[in-house]
Amino acid sequence: MRLANALAAVKPSASMAVSDAAKALKAAGEDVIDLGLGEPDFDTPAHIVEAAYQAAKEGQTRYTPTGGSTALKQAVARKFERENGLQFAPGEIIISNGAKQVIFDGLMATLEPGDEVILAAPYFGSYADIIRILGGVPVVVACPVEAGFRLQPSDLEAAITPRTRWLILNSPSNPSGAIYTGAQYAALGDVLMRHPDVAILSDEIYEHITFTEAGFVSFGAACPDLRERTLIVNGVSKAYAMTGWRIGYGTGPASLIKAMTTVQSQITSGASAISQAGAVAALDGPQDSVADFCAAFRRRRDLVVDRITAIPGLDLQPPEGAFYAYIECSGWIGRTTPNGQRLASDSDVATFLLDHAKVAVVPGAAYGLSPFIRISTATADAILDTALSRIADAGNALTGLAP
Repeated sequence: MRLANALAAVKPSASMAVSDAAKALKAAGEDVIDLGLGEPDFDTPAHIVEAAYQAAKEGQTRYTPTGGSTALKQAVARKFERENGLQFAPGEIIISNGAKQVIFDGLMATLEPGDEVILAAPYFGSYADIIRILGGVPVVVACPVEAGFRLQPSDLEAAITPRTRWLILNSPSNPSGAIYTGAQYAALGDVLMRHPDVAILSDEIYEHITFTEAGFVSFGAACPDLRERTLIVNGVSKAYAMTGWRIGYGTGPASLIKAMTTVQSQITSGASAISQAGAVAALDGPQDSVADFCAAFRRRRDLVVDRITAIPGLDLQPPEGAFYAYIECSGWIGRTTPNGQRLASDSDVATFLLDHAKVAVVPGAAYGLSPFIRISTATADAILDTALSRIADAGNALTGLAP
């Protein structure tokens, strides 16, 4: 079977690939700890499950409108007004099969072959591959640890060309956990005001998982003058432990949302009616579980920071949000493993940890900035503790250059 040329430069999701490799080793009897996949280990709150159950019992099992049910669009509108001070009409809201589909719909509705999309590295790996599938060109701007993993206005200005169509921002960030303040967004907004053809995709899926006093600010609230070219992406998967429910949502100009709905109509049609009923309950119902989940993620973040910074050759800037740790591993590069292999890259480090320590991590190369490894902290404290001990032991087994 001849495959499309567009797939030549596209790779499977790095975190899913790592998780699949870990599952295969587990199936073969290996004691592997999978820290690759970003998925909360909590059960979906009971009131959400009950709402979906009741919806199914009442016969809400048919197609919904392609762009989402009226009830969920109204719940999304209430969420933005209540939590972000933003107002959106139903025609400015789309419901999709996960936040990733919102991103795909938005880019497919707007990109022409050769159009450029600016990515602030480290970035969620799927951004680049979605862009490539659609014929666009990812333009990667390195945002090193010294910059707090945040895009600087001068670097944004330098990256914009006549072909630039989008800038994608993600706060709190997967993988770094960095959060933009309102002032930092506003400084980027000043640059974007000088370039009226550049649209902004703000991925805010980790909005409710923050560990700083300043908390979270939506790009839409920080840069209201850019509203007519801003697509905000969010969903219920991370905050409410609903990854398998597959509900994401987006807000933007009505003309863009209409085009995205057309795209979606020819790919998946609407999202699951039962899942949408559950999402209404998540957004409108009690929020106690969100705070409880965040407290657990903070505790796990602190555990990981304490343990990783004590391992020679590894370093970690404390994540400000989300549930990942983006660990600098430059001190391990150039060292030799017990089987005589020299570690030349963060991909080698990830392979070494899987083979030697039986811990699955994702190499920083998948996120556009090396040498780092990403681990998910969305797993039980005891499992994290064991994994961190294995990583420390693996580091002690390396020889060669001192960390």
